[in-house]
Amino acid sequence: MTTTPTSRQLERPIAQLVALRKGALEFERAYNTEIEKVEPGHRDSTRNFLHYLSIRQHDIRSLQQDLGALGLSSLGVLEPHALASLNSVMAILEQLSGKNLGPAPEPPVDFRSGPLLLRDHTRALLGPEPNDRFVRIMVTMPSEAAWDAQLVQDLLIAGMDVMRINCAHDGPDAWLAMVENLRRAERIVGRNCRVQADLAGPKLRTGAIRASGRVMRLAPERDVFGRIARPARIWLTTAAAAEPTPEDVRFTLGIECRLLARLAVGDCIRLTDTRGQHHELKVVEAVSQSFIAESDRTAYLQDETQVIGIRNGEPVGAGRIVGIPEVVNPISLLPGDILILTRHNEPGMGAERDASGRIVAPAQIHCTLDAAFEQVAHGHRVWFDDGKIGGLVQENDGQRILVKITHTGPRGAKLRAEKGINFPDTALAMSALTDKDLEDLPAVVKFADMVALSFVRGPEDVKRLHDELYRLGANRLGVVLKIENRQAFENLPRILLASLNSPPVGIMIARGDLAVEVGFDRLSEVQQEILWLCEAAHVPVIWATQILEGMAKKGAPSRAEVSDAAMSIQAECAMLNKGPNIVETVQFLNGIIGRMDEHYVKRRATLRKLSVAQIK
Repeated sequence: MTTTPTSRQLERPIAQLVALRKGALEFERAYNTEIEKVEPGHRDSTRNFLHYLSIRQHDIRSLQQDLGALGLSSLGVLEPHALASLNSVMAILEQLSGKNLGPAPEPPVDFRSGPLLLRDHTRALLGPEPNDRFVRIMVTMPSEAAWDAQLVQDLLIAGMDVMRINCAHDGPDAWLAMVENLRRAERIVGRNCRVQADLAGPKLRTGAIRASGRVMRLAPERDVFGRIARPARIWLTTAAAAEPTPEDVRFTLGIECRLLARLAVGDCIRLTDTRGQHHELKVVEAVSQSFIAESDRTAYLQDETQVIGIRNGEPVGAGRIVGIPEVVNPISLLPGDILILTRHNEPGMGAERDASGRIVAPAQIHCTLDAAFEQVAHGHRVWFDDGKIGGLVQENDGQRILVKITHTGPRGAKLRAEKGINFPDTALAMSALTDKDLEDLPAVVKFADMVALSFVRGPEDVKRLHDELYRLGANRLGVVLKIENRQAFENLPRILLASLNSPPVGIMIARGDLAVEVGFDRLSEVQQEILWLCEAAHVPVIWATQILEGMAKKGAPSRAEVSDAAMSIQAECAMLNKGPNIVETVQFLNGIIGRMDEHYVKRRATLRKLSVAQIK
């Protein structure tokens, strides 16, 4: 039995839709000046983006329910064609109600042209679509890609579509060598691949930590019962011209050559360790000018330790152990501890304690970004090491920031050098382009297809990069804007408008830093909002950070990582980080995306035939 909707059922959705359409057109007119600045081929996309922004300034959940009750198509997938979606639903309501809702304004894009524009803009930035999928695969290059041509070729065969070079590492010669290996691989494999160069951006990290000393722990291997399974094997070689350590030898000691020249198999090396305990290392094998010794006791040796060679109970020579590497212990932190961030670049250190264990001087470590000391305020949150350690700012005198630790693991946490720092509550006023970036750009534009700008915060960062590229005659290059902090997310509409002045452009969701900045509990919501806004602007998105990281590093993904990888089909590109199993990881992701592409276009189900639907 069918029922005809009553005029009362139609009245409310009609009123809401009329208001939404009127508001969208007025919002567009308010930004006419900005539209005129946009590259002509992207003006329709800009207009659609503004229409979408206007609609999403309202809560339309009740409208969605009303439309669903009428059996009409909802507005849940209006991103690529916002005004066309409103027009379509309103045309049906006109027929059902018999009312004239006025002439429908010509939309900038329709249900066909909107998605096609996104595909065209994706091709312009990321290259042609692979044969078996829509989503591209980007891979971060390890340093060995500069000299291991086979690795680059294997990645290309496995499915890499974009080579990502991180300019925070290596240097121009290495970057160019990576690209040369790629171009050679392209000719062999018969596949093309784009190159993205990520500028390093402002460095907001912990500084160095003071070494505790030059100490080495020698220890035999023990079984589960604590019994010696194998004595410690030690490579004794000259400190001045050390020979390579054999693979089956775990420890290496540099010995002054005058003693080493007098040793023979069967001799002993007698020494006293840092605890005052006496030890003997038995020389069991000679290899070239070096020796292998063994010990079944644990010893702690420091640099400059005196040693004596013993043969048949008599000394044959004396010398010193030299070249033991420095030991840098991380800073141990517990909730309630104070950590001082220093502006002056001095090595950090753990807390000093008195004989009773009471802290008499708090831990401190250098923060590499001067802007933090100028803008961080009392009560601002601070996170270290991708959110593993958290705290609240207590004081900032411009030279030292006192942080009270509030969050660690259940047994505390260890803070190491070169770990990221995030100030999610601080609007850091600084340029995303650093002096290093400006030095790197002339080299980068010679080989890159696109340049990624790190730590974008507002439209002025986008404009400055565009100006630099124009100055270098490289305005043809694509630009990828990395959204990795709270400011960038909150300024995303303005950032997108600025980026459309000089396409091609893409957005990278850098989920590592972004999760710390907005909160892990909000990451899914935030990344979805970024996807919606970019689809409305017909701007391709790169889904980045920790995709299949377990597989890349350890050889096997977690179940959650596989599900996350499958969700990357909502973007136009998925980025993998480097790891010892990266080739197999690219192959694995290639298969996941290829299969999911048959079921979804963005987040819309294609309703492909399901074999599981057959009842057997």
